[in-house]
Amino acid sequence: MRIGLLTEGGYPYASGESHAWCDRLVRGLTGHDFEVYALSARPCRDARGGHRLPEHVRRVHGAPLWGDFPAAHLRAAEERRGRTPGRRARRRFTEHFGALVAAFAAAPAGGPPADREGPDNALTSKADRFASGLYGLAELAREHGGLPALLHSEDAVRTLEVVCHGPRALPAAHGAQVNDLLAVAEQLELALRPLSLDWYGDGSTPGLDAVDLCHATSGGAAALPGLLAKSFFGTPLLVTEYGVRLREHYLARAAAPISAPVRALLAAFQGALAAETYAQAALITPGNTHARRWQERCGADRARLRTVYPGMDAAPFAAVADAPADDSRTLVWVGAIEPAKDLVALLHAFAELRRTEPAATLRIVGGLGRDPQAPGYLAHCRALAAQLFPDEAADARTVGENPVSFEEIGGPDVPALADAYASAAVVVLSSVVEGFPRSLVEAMFCGRATVSTDAGAVCEVIGGTGLVVPPRNPRALAEACRALLGDPDRRARLGAAARARALELFTVEQNIAAFRGIYLELMSHAPARPAGRRGRHAQGLPRPFDRPAESHVPGRWAATGAAHRSGAATGPGAPAGRTPSWAAPEPERGAEVPAMSEP
Repeated sequence: MRIGLLTEGGYPYASGESHAWCDRLVRGLTGHDFEVYALSARPCRDARGGHRLPEHVRRVHGAPLWGDFPAAHLRAAEERRGRTPGRRARRRFTEHFGALVAAFAAAPAGGPPADREGPDNALTSKADRFASGLYGLAELAREHGGLPALLHSEDAVRTLEVVCHGPRALPAAHGAQVNDLLAVAEQLELALRPLSLDWYGDGSTPGLDAVDLCHATSGGAAALPGLLAKSFFGTPLLVTEYGVRLREHYLARAAAPISAPVRALLAAFQGALAAETYAQAALITPGNTHARRWQERCGADRARLRTVYPGMDAAPFAAVADAPADDSRTLVWVGAIEPAKDLVALLHAFAELRRTEPAATLRIVGGLGRDPQAPGYLAHCRALAAQLFPDEAADARTVGENPVSFEEIGGPDVPALADAYASAAVVVLSSVVEGFPRSLVEAMFCGRATVSTDAGAVCEVIGGTGLVVPPRNPRALAEACRALLGDPDRRARLGAAARARALELFTVEQNIAAFRGIYLELMSHAPARPAGRRGRHAQGLPRPFDRPAESHVPGRWAATGAAHRSGAATGPGAPAGRTPSWAAPEPERGAEVPAMSEP
């Protein structure tokens, strides 16, 4: 089958964990063809230049989410017109954009009165109004183009002003000034850019209309093309979130220098978009229970949630020997240095530990994180270490003699990541904010006992193979480290159990096997696609599951057997002699029974 892989800011243009996971998934599922639809925060370049993609990645489509929108990425219809939208298009825009804004900018209220009737009652909830506005704008962009210009127009600002200054607006939006409305309109234009792309087919160039399944690797903007593909063509949508996009938006906007009305309106829009994405997805695969709880609170149906842990490559850590039951006193922390990792608490905990374990050492291994405050935070942690251990720092002739060292991967002492874990008696994690703790899984692959703070998915990952303490509690962290350093046999037992758990749950093979089954499951339940170009691959081959399996079974069994199973056509009161509409009375010559005949 042909998979439309929808990405944002990562694969195949940028490195990072998202890129690595997508690359492993694509290379592991060689039985499928992939088309990558990538939204990038920087100018797009040829993905096959610096990073060679496998042959079954048939095509890569890229569009930037930055600066001016290049005409090359707009719909062909918009390019052909090359003129500003007409009066009718502006009127339709005002109608749909008004419904969209009213849905997310209005304060929660009770449903419409039970006795209310009329055309306005067709949109009975905020979610319905948001969906109506969103897909109305998409149809407008598909037919007439010009949506980016309309979102920057005075009509858009006036629509925002009417809603924000109305009686039912969000309380934080009442004070919105003109500059706030302009900022919101600009951000909405960026967020809604996928509606104007030429990815949906124009009758000659195939796009998402030619794929069997859309797989969005995150929520937010990456899921928008999948929502449109489902609306336009009925294509099933699978959404995978290893970091909840809405949560990331909240955290980023909280620290951004923007006004309260802008922050409230953009958060409301992202929340409404997340709810629509979860409502339309055929299946949602969170990476852990922590992400799953976020999705449920945002409206995701529990029946369509299935946890699939991110696959990590265990091969680089296979050569690390099990932790010996010796008297080692080395603590190792690995990660990206930034305030959320709370190294300050770790340093205070280590100072507490040193009062009873004077031979203990702490190795902090990692580079700067993405947080803009990371460089200053690293300097603060270095200064704090010198302050907490003044005697050792004054007498030290080399960095290695100091009980606390700051190191990076690739240096003389840590040539590879596995070397950092191999040197540890205990691996420590001290975060106050954490998603899926990759460093803990790596430590588990290496067979190391761990001490962690209860943040994000830590408890779910550890599963009883390490010690967990409350965050922001240096004393508890010190006590847990002391307990493991003083009991080598316990460390060895926990490390062995941790390795076994990681190899069972968190490997690349487990992840790929899960998605291989999910792809086939979703396609087996998908409705039959219409005939024509959208019913066939680009090579002219029939799509899998294009027809119900019974239509490929020769003989009379197709009609009689299926009728018996349905019960509707043969039960009491059924019309005599009527054949079910989905049963083929005549077999196709040369047809074979598919491998998965029924879901």
